[in-house]
Amino acid sequence: MQLRMWETVCAIAKRHAHRTVVVVSHADPIKAAVTYAQGVPLDLFQRTVISPCSVSAVAFTGSTPIVLCVNSTGSLKGLSPS
Repeated sequence: MQLRMWETVCAIAKRHAHRTVVVVSHADPIKAAVTYAQGVPLDLFQRTVISPCSVSAVAFTGSTPIVLCVNSTGSLKGLSPS
């Protein structure tokens, strides 16, 4: 599931390069994709919390994804990488 989710997110990002996209899912698939981007092994991904209606953001700016935020419930300002 983690690899399928990550490959899907990467395909969406590639299809919409240089644009902002929103991907919506249940907590565990989001958690799986975000932890994959961070290099966290699947057996440790349950250590990450993804709350209902929270935002987790990943920037695809090159060969390595950049996790901008995880489980944010505050303002979306400042999600652009500096």
